[in-house]
Amino acid sequence: MEEDCEFRHWDELIPDALGLIFSHLPLQEVLTVVPRVCKAWNRAVTGPYCWQEIDIELWSNRCHQSDHLDRMLEMLIPRSSGSLRKLSVTGLRNDSIFSFIAQHAGSLKTLKVPRSSLTNSGVVNVAEKLSSLTYLDLSYCCKVGAEAIQAIGKHCKSLREFCRNMHPLDVASVVSHDDEAYAIANTMPKLKRLEIAYHRVSTEGVLKILSCCIFLEFLELRGCWDVQLDNKFFKEKFPDMKVLGPRVIGFYDMINDWEDCCSDYFSDGSDYLAWEFLEDGVMGEFYEDEFEHGWDDNFYADNAILDMEPHIWPPSP
Repeated sequence: MEEDCEFRHWDELIPDALGLIFSHLPLQEVLTVVPRVCKAWNRAVTGPYCWQEIDIELWSNRCHQSDHLDRMLEMLIPRSSGSLRKLSVTGLRNDSIFSFIAQHAGSLKTLKVPRSSLTNSGVVNVAEKLSSLTYLDLSYCCKVGAEAIQAIGKHCKSLREFCRNMHPLDVASVVSHDDEAYAIANTMPKLKRLEIAYHRVSTEGVLKILSCCIFLEFLELRGCWDVQLDNKFFKEKFPDMKVLGPRVIGFYDMINDWEDCCSDYFSDGSDYLAWEFLEDGVMGEFYEDEFEHGWDDNFYADNAILDMEPHIWPPSP
């Protein structure tokens, strides 16, 4: 007796379903293993369904060669075909790759680019193209200042969450960040979440933010030692707002806070995964123990990046 229900083969699933499944796999497997299974999976990986959200923050934090990071972004972002909604990457080396991201930001809602070497002029020049953003993380971007923040606020009217945390070592020589506080207050009135940990901001700067950003639900002031506002003030004036800082309560809390900052700021790169790129833009091979045999010489590229003829697996007996 035949079964009433029919089972669909994995390679017959619609591309958006495959893309949703593959989005939960590690990046390395999506780029190196999945395309080799069958043609349907290869098409899904090279199409937009897997790349509406791109998170390479962990990998980029270990990537010590700027050309590798740039080429990775230049390979992955166009695959979204304009449907990129979220991008998480750390350590952008220059304004040109940030401009490249902005060129494909028509649908971008969330952008995380901490520890990037962006400049005021680089951000100002492309801020208009980031108008769809609702979440932006410019933490530890030491070359960015009030001018860039003002441009973001001017063009990103839908921005609701802004992260601008700094590291204590980076602000040791800074006299004041009040210009950034005023830029936030004057251009980002609809913020619901703001993080400015370890900023050299004054009490007046924070009060300006509080008076202008009336929708704030969360404010991080951790390590903003110049702010003379206590818990009593916030409970009385802003009872519904969650505030972290400015004081770190307790010695062990302070030590843990410093260790968290250091672990975020520094990476030893001991398990750095190096990716080699061929001249035609195809990712060549990974250097890890699991990939003892590397890539087959017959694994070639056709017209598009990583539009590869998959291997048949398992091999026939």
